[in-house]
Amino acid sequence: MQPLIATREATPVTAVKPSPKAPPKPPSRREAEKPRVDPAPSRAAYRMQRVMLTPAYRLTLRVLLPFVISMSVVAVYMSDADRRDAVVLGLQDLRNQIETRPEFMVKLMAIDGASTEVEADIREISQIDFPVSTFDLDLETLRTSILGLPAVADVGVRVKQLGVLEVTVTERQPALLWRSRNGVQVLDETGIVIGDLGSRTLRPDLPLIAGHGADRAVNEALELLRIAEPLQDRLRGLVRIGERRWDVVLDPDLRIMLPDDRPDLALERAIALHEAQDVLNRDVSALDLRLAARPTIRMNAGALDRWRQIKDMVVETGN
Repeated sequence: MQPLIATREATPVTAVKPSPKAPPKPPSRREAEKPRVDPAPSRAAYRMQRVMLTPAYRLTLRVLLPFVISMSVVAVYMSDADRRDAVVLGLQDLRNQIETRPEFMVKLMAIDGASTEVEADIREISQIDFPVSTFDLDLETLRTSILGLPAVADVGVRVKQLGVLEVTVTERQPALLWRSRNGVQVLDETGIVIGDLGSRTLRPDLPLIAGHGADRAVNEALELLRIAEPLQDRLRGLVRIGERRWDVVLDPDLRIMLPDDRPDLALERAIALHEAQDVLNRDVSALDLRLAARPTIRMNAGALDRWRQIKDMVVETGN
């Protein structure tokens, strides 16, 4: 028994001969009479293409010419006064609508870091009629005005959310009281006048300086006051003499006269002398240290009279 196997008999291929090409037809009479088209551009088109390749010409056509046409149209339109006024009024109305929107309105001013007196001064000089638009607020001018207050060392001004104008104040800290022809004034550590004081007793916690030009030597005065802390119970203040040197005034009616050169060293010497010999507790009116090589003690008038009486008694007893 033979297996079933599919076979395919090859079909003989016969070569197909190409048919001979037909000879080209002769052109018709109409086609023969039609002129041939030259694909090259004309002279005018060639020149135009060359011109369009020029950067300046392209800039003129694309930018300058549209700009000139637009400006000409605007100039013609705005040449009429009524149309001009209508445009200006429209722009102003649009600006007012934007500036007076609720999110741009400031309703109140909050002042932080200022005392009651300084806060009242700030509100007085600001003169802001709330509510006001943020576009109408000149924050830099307001800050400059507040810095002009003697008691203000620094200030920050900004508009916060919810329509709050925040003013953050750093006040000058009182360091001394200065008694001058204008009365008693409060000074900070740099010698700037913070304000006036009606009486010395209103600020007994602050040391007192006096004399013309004492406000210009505050740093030196503060150093002398620091050195004079051992005499704090008797210290009444410092007096500027001739705008060049200091006197330390103690109770009762005692002065330590310091030189104009290195008064701190002279005051330290006086305190050391007092601790060693109790000089300042004696019946003296002044301790003159203006000459470092020759310190002088000036006695009170009563003590001088008693000394003379004792001297006379000693002389009589000796006779």
